[in-house]
Amino acid sequence: MLSGSSRLDQLNLLSIDDFWAMNRFPRLMTMPGVISPPSEFENGDVSSPTSSVAVQERRIVVSNQLPIRATRNAETSKWSFELDKDSLVLQLKDGFGPQVEVIYVGCLEVEIEAPEQDEVSQILLDRFRCVPTFLSSETRDKFYHGFCKHYLWPLFHYMLPISPSHGARFDKSQWRAYVSANKSFADKIMEVINPDEDFIWVHDYHLMILPTILRRRFHRVKLGFFLHSPFPSSEIYRTLPVRNEILQGLLNCDLIGFHTFDYARHFLSCCSRMLGLDYQSKRGYIGLEYYGRTVGIKILPVGIHMGQLQSVLSLSETAEKVRELKEEYDGKIVVLGVDDMDLFKGISLKFLAMGQLLEEHAHLRGKVVLIQITNPARSQGKDVQDVENESNSIAEEINQKYGEDGYQPIVFIKRQVTTLEKAAFYAIAECCVVNCVRDGMNLVPYKYTVCRQGSPVLNKALGVAENPKESVIIVSEFIGCSPSLSGAIRVNPWSIEAVSDALNLAICMPEMEKRLRHEKHYKYINSHDVAFWAKSFDQDLERACKDHYSKRCWGIGFGLGFRVVALGPNFRKLSLEHIVSAYRNTTSRLILLDYDGTIKSQASVNKAPSDIIISLLNCLCDDPKNVVFIASGRGREPLSEWFAPCKKLGISAEHGYFTRWNSSSSWETCSLAVDFDWRRVAVPVMELYTEATDGSFIEQKESALVWHHQDADPHFGSSQAKELLDHLESVLANEPVVVTRGQHIVEVKPQGVSKGRAVESLISTMQSNGRSPDFVLCIGDDRSDEDMFESIYRSSSNPSSLPAIAEVFACTVGQKPSTAKYYLDDSTEVIKLLIGLASASVLEPKFNSASHSFEVLS
Repeated sequence: MLSGSSRLDQLNLLSIDDFWAMNRFPRLMTMPGVISPPSEFENGDVSSPTSSVAVQERRIVVSNQLPIRATRNAETSKWSFELDKDSLVLQLKDGFGPQVEVIYVGCLEVEIEAPEQDEVSQILLDRFRCVPTFLSSETRDKFYHGFCKHYLWPLFHYMLPISPSHGARFDKSQWRAYVSANKSFADKIMEVINPDEDFIWVHDYHLMILPTILRRRFHRVKLGFFLHSPFPSSEIYRTLPVRNEILQGLLNCDLIGFHTFDYARHFLSCCSRMLGLDYQSKRGYIGLEYYGRTVGIKILPVGIHMGQLQSVLSLSETAEKVRELKEEYDGKIVVLGVDDMDLFKGISLKFLAMGQLLEEHAHLRGKVVLIQITNPARSQGKDVQDVENESNSIAEEINQKYGEDGYQPIVFIKRQVTTLEKAAFYAIAECCVVNCVRDGMNLVPYKYTVCRQGSPVLNKALGVAENPKESVIIVSEFIGCSPSLSGAIRVNPWSIEAVSDALNLAICMPEMEKRLRHEKHYKYINSHDVAFWAKSFDQDLERACKDHYSKRCWGIGFGLGFRVVALGPNFRKLSLEHIVSAYRNTTSRLILLDYDGTIKSQASVNKAPSDIIISLLNCLCDDPKNVVFIASGRGREPLSEWFAPCKKLGISAEHGYFTRWNSSSSWETCSLAVDFDWRRVAVPVMELYTEATDGSFIEQKESALVWHHQDADPHFGSSQAKELLDHLESVLANEPVVVTRGQHIVEVKPQGVSKGRAVESLISTMQSNGRSPDFVLCIGDDRSDEDMFESIYRSSSNPSSLPAIAEVFACTVGQKPSTAKYYLDDSTEVIKLLIGLASASVLEPKFNSASHSFEVLS
């Protein structure tokens, strides 16, 4: 249970705005004039909410831009709105089913004046279930064009702003605008959310701190996020001055989606290197443990809307456009490129490859045409203009060099091209080239394949039979769709020669091979459309949120460092008041303390105990009702030296292999017969990995060998530890030892030696001496300490070992899955707890906070 002061501390984490938002403003208007009350289950209650009223399933889809096209009538000045059928966030609705209501939250492309905003909001909500977020022109400019497009987007595409002329550098005012915009999105979500029922799906890098803001307001919000851009490697990402705020924002989700394993791997690497978090894979699902919550990682590339594209292909207007293009490019081999005009699409590199193709293969001059369609740039700036100027210059040079009457090698289309026109171009192109130097997903190859599959109307226009179909795709290695296109010709876009060779290969490829490649691609694209993607993500989000009401939740941290601690109903923080009460009412106490990571921080450079630890232990040992032990994996020599001032302290060293009850007693060795010949095999193996792993070292104990890798590269050290574990288990399979992996270590120790067995021996000895303990406190932080916890609970359930009235407190350090029923956050809290126990001892010690020492009153 939480103390009164702890509850007060938690309330202090909420701002005044949060408090009013959670308690005054309505959560959801279910029908005109009827407002649902705030949920009483928001914080603290572990039971699941129930309602007598059936609630319709809802998904709140949040993206920077609403799936709405807005136009203003020049004469009447009235706005008109229509759905943008090409919008991905609109298309994903097909994956939810007809029973699910979808509400969209986002900005409009156009700026709406303040007096018109209320009316526009009502129209969009009533007609399209859209909730517009209105940002001031200054905020939008700094948020979208500044921080998102000119700083974050290039960095996520691996472009570092090394100099002012090479990309925009971090601007704090733009970051503040990014935070402000994300808060505005959160405010709009607040107007429509039913936090107990609704699922929220946030899209893309514009809104990466939105999850933190939402999690702060609703601790159990059901929240998914999908990143549509690449996630850069840790070496790139760590240059972000606000890297932790963004990482923690994503970790406040229940499920995070990526197009490819590479992007997910880079994200997980950042979590490991910057936040010390490791992931686990169970039954195909990847999860990160984050303050008691499991954050799921989803890897699935988005698809296209098959029905929408096929309907376009069935139009007579499309067939007519196809006939026109077929006639215009009669006798030519058409190669097609469709790209946005930006610096990562590799358009100029594609043109250079086309020039080299014509230079090396003179017979293709006059026959091959590269049609390049460029969509308008989404943001303006010098970088975009430079790319456009360079592309124009190269295209003109190649056309002048190889062009002739009636033939232009590069047809550069720099205007708005409709979906119908693009479909017609796709249909006549024998090859599609996507040459991006870096791109998140890119659906152009998917659309090209479907258009090449055609329709009865198109087949008639092209004068071809329905089957078989052919297509060839040349795709960059550095885009998200590349792994899913197993039949494509993959290229390094930076290699002009490689792309030129790929173009020649595509042109000369036998028809049968073109058919086989096309069939493979079409089969995948048809079965992995946008509905499949949305349905799969939604199912995983529901699975990730299924345990929301089985845990107790509360928030910790301030600002964008806020996160929610989620714990099982039987796993709680160890309250000083509770344990002191039990401590005072008992007469035979056993106190077991791990050392590293428990009473001494793992981050400490000096591993020797401080004066305050020595004073604390002496005070506890001086109480005649107490038996105090340090139970550590360390060797007996350093422990004996460090705790020499503690004459009455018991020490269990090397996981219980050596034990002594106080400084004047002799060391006892566990009764197991131990053969150490295995060292001759294990030491050379460990030395091999030490030499190969910079920052690792071997600790040779009397009974065990430990390989440490805490100072090695996190990923490489962890990988080497796994390999070493497998290697040692193999070569020591017939030896009487166990090989275990702990926190940054791999250890080999004799079979049967564990802290759990040592605790059982201590309890048995106390019982035989007539001092059967009625109070046991055991605190530890590592996997080896779980043996102690299990042993204590076994003993407490056995009346022959402990009295039935025994007070048992097994406590782990750090909130994590544990056999223990209690936890403390860190070693500082452990020391505070021990100070409280020492203060409750019969000798009435008084702690002097000024001198960090204890004064014992006689």
